Amino acid sequence: MDYSKITLDELKKGYRYDKERDRYICNYCAQNFEVGQIYSISNNFYTAEHAVSKHIEITHGSNLSQLISADTKYNTLTQNQKDLMLLFASGISDKEMASRLGVTEATIRRHRFTFREKAKQAKYYLAIYEQSLGFKEVSENAIMPIHNHASYVDDRYLITEPERQRILENFFLSFNPLVLKTFSPKEKNKVVILTKIAEQFEKGKTYSEKEINQILKPIFDDYMTLRRYLIMYGFMERAKDGSRYWLTD
Repeated sequence: MDYSKITLDELKKGYRYDKERDRYICNYCAQNFEVGQIYSISNNFYTAEHAVSKHIEITHGSNLSQLISADTKYNTLTQNQKDLMLLFASGISDKEMASRLGVTEATIRRHRFTFREKAKQAKYYLAIYEQSLGFKEVSENAIMPIHNHASYVDDRYLITEPERQRILENFFLSFNPLVLKTFSPKEKNKVVILTKIAEQFEKGKTYSEKEINQILKPIFDDYMTLRRYLIMYGFMERAKDGSRYWLTD
């Protein structure tokens, strides 16, 4: 899931609304629920928005559990903090929580206070950001989004939209079909090239090595290098035995 492209409200719900196609989409598996359709789930019938919410509850456990366990650079909670958040959400008393964790009730209250203060800080920062940058960022200064599982988050990702366009034009012979002229040794160029190539794969789909090679070969003769860098830069993952590949986002 690309967290940079969804709103806070969509994060909290676990799904988003696609206005163009008039449907709701699960953030975690991209399953679609078309408005106007009635969906049968666990012997009950639901409209699209209620269906996607029920789907998340049944299929993914809960939206909170998905957010807390998400493997993304944006999730900076420690395991202890994650456990505490789930306990707070459960509604049990401070006394019971303290007993389960082997700490005092005062410790539990201190953690709750700390979380609340961090939430206030985040809200205050968001208000400042949205007024200074969020709604005023002009296209020529916009920085290319960083994919969630980027292996190296540093200056190589400080790429503006005009830079991205120049790199694409310089290194690709064709975009339809996608044909790469040469694979650049420069890190910024690699990021742009690999991001474009990663678009050729479907989210949520698992590929064999043969299928990966069939997609990459027409793009560039040295398809093994592309395959290696897609994994190295965190665009794709593979099973330990190399039998399965999939997009990380």
